[in-house]
Amino acid sequence: MLRIHAIHHVSVLVANTSQSLAFYHGILGLDVMPERPELAFPGAWLRIGTQQLHLLELPNPDPVAGRPEHGGRDRHLALQIEDLGDLAQRLEAAGIHYSLSHSGRRALFCRDPDGHALEFIESRPVG
Repeated sequence: MLRIHAIHHVSVLVANTSQSLAFYHGILGLDVMPERPELAFPGAWLRIGTQQLHLLELPNPDPVAGRPEHGGRDRHLALQIEDLGDLAQRLEAAGIHYSLSHSGRRALFCRDPDGHALEFIESRPVG
């Protein structure tokens, strides 16, 4: 029987790897993985727990303009985080707009430098 048991990685297209690393590594604190192979295009691999986020510096065929202002109404990557307050302070210090979840959950939405929507859901690790 086929059993899919985890997400290994998510890839996002970025216009500038350095600018994206300033956000994902510098602001969000994701670790850069040195084991990314040499590819025909720039990019970076980042670790999120046991999963990965791959930044691919390639042309984006999707429109960036005209996206919903609130990321919860757009396709988005949802990440669990321990302290939403710390993230909000980091985003504010960097001048990055965010909005709180419309559902009332302890969650916020923001966009990365390329307009990708991200959701951060506060949840304490079990154990």
